[in-house]
Amino acid sequence: MQDVPAWCRIGSYASIGFGWKRAFDLVVLMLGGPFLLPAMGVVTVLVRVRLGSPVLFRQERPGHHGNIFRMAKFRSMTDARDPAGVSLPDAERLTPFGKRLRSSSLDELPELLNVLRGEMSLVGPRPLLVRYLPLYTPEQARRHDVPPGITGWAQVCGRNALGWEAKFAHDVWYAANASFGLDVYILARTVRAVLLREGISAAGEATMPEFRGTTER
Repeated sequence: MQDVPAWCRIGSYASIGFGWKRAFDLVVLMLGGPFLLPAMGVVTVLVRVRLGSPVLFRQERPGHHGNIFRMAKFRSMTDARDPAGVSLPDAERLTPFGKRLRSSSLDELPELLNVLRGEMSLVGPRPLLVRYLPLYTPEQARRHDVPPGITGWAQVCGRNALGWEAKFAHDVWYAANASFGLDVYILARTVRAVLLREGISAAGEATMPEFRGTTER
């Protein structure tokens, strides 16, 4: 493994099965529920007051094996459009409140419902846009060999500060090395990354530039 403690090899899902990953997710949700539900309630009220309705942003994303599901997040942008009715760029629609919401990662809390439904895991490659699917190389497409996650190896190794190629390389590495120990390690590092607000956006971007495919295939 690359730059992880030896104990992260414990419980390789390739050996014990992904059913154990699902069980781990449900146990963490059960233990964290008393703290997470009140936080979701507070953020729901704040988003409604600051940005109006709808409170949630829903979008189709590819999940495990590329199967499509509807992911939910707290809305962090306005619905501002130009005279032709086209949505303005992210940088113009992202409000100061939305920036704080994203930097704290509280906008991701509704994805816990996707985890509860089995569409996502706590840890895994982030589910990206459906239109990116035909742009992946065969190697990059291996990121869908595991369930998508709220946080992942790429997120604790740079998040949006990473370029697309580096991000996909981290995702594929995780897919090949996913284990119980590694998930625990990533969750612990996620807490640190959120507290330090590391890698929130790419340089010069509100979030990340659009992925347009890899030149060399």
